[in-house]
Formats: sequence, C-alpha cells, structure tokens
Amino acid sequence: MKTPRPLTDIGLERPPYLIAEMSGNHDGSLDRALQIIDAAAASGADAIKLQTYTAGTMTLPISTGEFTINDPTSLWDGESLHELYERAHTPWDWHQTIFDHARNRGLLCFSSPFDESAISLLESLNAPAYKIASFECIDLPLVEAAASTGKPLVISTGMATLSEIGDAVETARSANCKALTLLKCTSNYPADPGDSHLRTIPHMRELFGCEVGLSDHTLGIGAALGAIALGATVIEKHTTLSRDDEGVDAEFSLEPAELAQLATEMETVWRARGHINYGPIESELGARLRRRSLYIAEDLESGEQLTPKNLRRVRPGLGLPPRYFAQLLGRRVTRPVRKGTPMSWDLVMKD
Repeated sequence: MKTPRPLTDIGLERPPYLIAEMSGNHDGSLDRALQIIDAAAASGADAIKLQTYTAGTMTLPISTGEFTINDPTSLWDGESLHELYERAHTPWDWHQTIFDHARNRGLLCFSSPFDESAISLLESLNAPAYKIASFECIDLPLVEAAASTGKPLVISTGMATLSEIGDAVETARSANCKALTLLKCTSNYPADPGDSHLRTIPHMRELFGCEVGLSDHTLGIGAALGAIALGATVIEKHTTLSRDDEGVDAEFSLEPAELAQLATEMETVWRARGHINYGPIESELGARLRRRSLYIAEDLESGEQLTPKNLRRVRPGLGLPPRYFAQLLGRRVTRPVRKGTPMSWDLVMKD
C-alpha cells in the first residue's frame, strides 16, 4: 500500500503537491464520496481534502435578508446560507470511513474545520493537517486553535489584505505552527483567470518566508500550471466525478481525466523551471555539430584567396565559428584544400 505523502514534504526542490478538494461534490452520498477518493488517487493527487462543519456551526437558521444569497452571478443565488450548508456539508459520521478509505488508497486525507468542535472531531481521527478556508482566514481564534495542534497548517488567502494575512501568519506561528503554507486564492466560483494575480505568489513567499501555493477556482488547468512556473509548491483544485452532476461545486471542479492531466503537467512545468542556465547542457552536446561553421566550399590550390564563394557558413559545426568569416576573407590558404574541409587557422597564412 502506498504511503501518503505528508504535507511537510513540499518545497521548490520537490514535485508540486496536488490537493483534490471534495467539498460538497459528494452530493449527500457516502458512496459517491468514496468514488471521488478513488478517482483522485487514480489521477495522481497527493491528498484529498474535506470540509468539516454543520449548517449550525456555519450560520444561523435564518432565510431572510443577508442570510440569503442574492447574487445573480452566484451558483447559489436564491439559497439561504443555512440551506446551502445543510446541502453541502459532509456528515461527521462519514469522516472515519473517508479517512480510512483515503489512507488505503495512498492519499493524505485532511480537512478544513470551521469551528473548534470540528477540530475536536478531526483530532479524534488523528487528522494529519488542517486547512483554514479563505473566508475563515480572519477568524484568528480558529487559526490559533488549528495551529496549536502542531500539525501542518494551510491557510487560503482569498480576499485577505496584506495586513489580514500577516495577522493570520503571526497567530499561527505564535500558536506553535511549524509547517505553514499560504495559498493564493480568488474567492469567486468560478474565478476569471485574469483575477488570479499569480505574480503575488513569489512575493508572498519572500514576504512571509513559507511555502506558497494556489487554491484555484478557475476553469481548466492553465492558471494552476502558471502558478507552478512562478514557484507555487501546492495546488488545490475542486474535484468531481462529472460536472453534469448536482454537486454544489461541480460547475468549477475538475473531472478525473482533467485532474490526471493536471498532475502530469504540474510535474512537467516543475521540471521545466530548472535553474538559471546559459550555454549547452549535457544533453545538448551532440547538437553542437548541427550549428553553422566555416567550411571550404570549393577545391583550392595552395596560395588561393578565400572568397565568399569558396568559404561558406554552413552546417555542420566542426569548422571555425562564423564570427571569423569577414576576418578570413582575402587570406590565402597554405596548401591544397579539398571541398568540404572544415576551416581551421592552420589552413591560412599568417599575416
């Protein structure tokens, strides 16, 4: 059985870490939740992430005013917050089964707690890490409670100002967090790629001195791959079996084949980042022969002058570099030279 990759095993010198976010895409079915885990494992994800809350720990049972979503652009327009969270939550009595199944499939399984009671449940399951969701980034008592477990902590930063991120980081570190990862995030569902501002990622790494990744709500995998190129070490993407299903986040989630493509291309981009390098690398040494160089293009008698007609810049690359072309024109050869001879300094008379 594959050992799950821990969230401490991340960094610029390690392949990117891929978190498949289940959220409410189980659509109220434990069997479906387990199928999503199977799909994530088969696709090459490193971890599966849940959300641990109840409607009552998220909001009040009110269906009027600001407790109802009134946004025509939202996937959940017209639903009350309480109704949405009741529909989307992962029942707490599923957690043990989900954790066990993920472990058996070689996935790290962890969750986003939304209050201290959720942390208590997750601690009883020996959760290996915690994630603070973007909307809870400003809930410093929750950040402190999660960090005080001593487990690796991931904090999403959607909408958070620099000051708010700083408060969350300081709170986490003051509460004994030793392995902190921040995720750049745009809190739209789905998010427009133009709102991703991925160049924040290296700045955030330098500013806070921790690992930085992307919690990506855009459609497709382009933004996530761009984040890897800019130094993201963790990618989180919502995952579903099919976007045609009724899961609350299905519309902006990846299907299994797309998740597998992301896993493959993430490592490709990570490998392609490489290091600052100029000049040929070892794998290119053979290709140097295919560069242009100077060759004798006609049979020459001793003493003949080199001209643009009998001295050519051609492939392969065994002759003198083309930079010496003008310098050699008009000089005389020291001996008979056959057509196809690579040009060298010993072929011409000294000035």
